[in-house]
Amino acid sequence: MEITKKHFLRRTTGWILTLILAYVVFCLALGAMQRSFLYFPDPAKFVPEQWALKELQPLPVTTEDGLTLTSWYIAPKKPGKFTIVFFQGNAGHLGYRNYKVRPWLSASYGVLLIGYRGFGNPGSPSEEGLYMDARAAIDALRAKGVPDKAFVFYGESLGTGVATQMATEYDASGLILESPYTSIPDVGADRYPLVPAHILLRDKYNSIAKIKDVHMPLLLLHGEIDQVIPVKFGHMLLDAANEPKQGEFVPDAGHNDVYNLRVQQVVLNFIAKLPTDPLLQTSDKKNKPPVSAP
Repeated sequence: MEITKKHFLRRTTGWILTLILAYVVFCLALGAMQRSFLYFPDPAKFVPEQWALKELQPLPVTTEDGLTLTSWYIAPKKPGKFTIVFFQGNAGHLGYRNYKVRPWLSASYGVLLIGYRGFGNPGSPSEEGLYMDARAAIDALRAKGVPDKAFVFYGESLGTGVATQMATEYDASGLILESPYTSIPDVGADRYPLVPAHILLRDKYNSIAKIKDVHMPLLLLHGEIDQVIPVKFGHMLLDAANEPKQGEFVPDAGHNDVYNLRVQQVVLNFIAKLPTDPLLQTSDKKNKPPVSAP
């Protein structure tokens, strides 16, 4: 009887140790491969003409770590109009967002589409890398005389973390966050509660810690049935943000279909109501591309 009990204890201990070892190996594998689960870039180069965005012109920039990347830019068509700086999500390339960009161009706004490393550009994406990519493109326009107040930052999904970081560094006129999160580890822990996401994940995009340092009008958009980034994270981020702020929570919308025609109008109305710095009149004229003679 005693031998059987000892044998049972040995076997049980062995199973427990095996499970612990398997769990540790699983977590280490997730940690080693985490960026392949976070970023899904389309390596194809974005060609604006193929996506009904032929107005956009390449904006080559060099990042602080030496990468030469291409972002895309068109100045506002009218004096006093903002330039919308767009930070895409974690998948595909900029062309897949043409349905968002087209109305901004039609409304005479300028547009700067941030070209990330690894997304049709050299390099591999990372949190610090994407911040460097964004700074390089924004600073390129600042060097041309475009003031911070001429910018409205628009982040989508993963890009909301980049947009929030930039909103702590530049004095833009507004911030729009579509399907945002509090942090990537928060979302990971919510989806995989048995995995120590806050320890494993290197790219944290900790927007909830940064939003208190953002002092500009905020519009937050989120689908009520978002299964990728649950809407509760949008509510949490909005609650932590400074005034003035506006939340648009869309019934029956998930993660990829929140930008419908009604939301498009909400975005345009939000931008149209932002205070305009009189200096933008001069700045826009100075930076407007020359018109070729017929």
